[in-house]
Amino acid sequence: MTCIAESSSPCKDAGEECGYFGDWGLERMKFLLGLVVGLLILPIAVMIYLRVGHPPVAVADRPFLLEKQIVRAPLQTRIEKEMPASAPIEASGTNLTTGAQVYREECAGCHGLYGRPSAYAAHMYPKAPQLWAPHRNGVVGVSDDPVGETEWKVVNGIRLTGMPAFGKVLNATQIWQVSVLLKNAGQPMPADVTKLLTTPLDYGAEAAAVATPSPAQPTNH
Repeated sequence: MTCIAESSSPCKDAGEECGYFGDWGLERMKFLLGLVVGLLILPIAVMIYLRVGHPPVAVADRPFLLEKQIVRAPLQTRIEKEMPASAPIEASGTNLTTGAQVYREECAGCHGLYGRPSAYAAHMYPKAPQLWAPHRNGVVGVSDDPVGETEWKVVNGIRLTGMPAFGKVLNATQIWQVSVLLKNAGQPMPADVTKLLTTPLDYGAEAAAVATPSPAQPTNH
């Protein structure tokens, strides 16, 4: 049976198709309308939550559902695409010593020293990893990461973690010296490197040195 154009009554047989606005067409329209409404409601609900809700913005707040997984996936993907394949310098005594000096000045405040974890790293979000402490079956710091991955993180920083980008602060050689140092964190170090990495930081002395003006020099008249 086929629909007759002149008839004003709807088709009655279940198998008939009476144009776009038959039963199947109405179901499609309902689905599309629900989809549009859902797409509009979702961003509005998110905006309301961010404005008047209680989103986790403090360090001690519980993270969003799947927050770590959502952030980690694109970060690791980009690092793997852009990181150098190898270091252009060797783990020589000079490079390790200079790397330790740079690390002590620029990194130890958050990432700690040998046997001396940072006092405030545990109160950061995410927590700053302690790069001279063993973890994951005795691995020290990030010594199990490719050296190019560490170099990428030092150069570019990591968004929303407190990790600065040192690409404009340190030169390329200094960055590689720090990266090579951290790659060898689980290996025996030269004595001068060990001393740099075990001597406690003295913020008070450094602050006093900056704050205390130099004595006036005598002038000849």
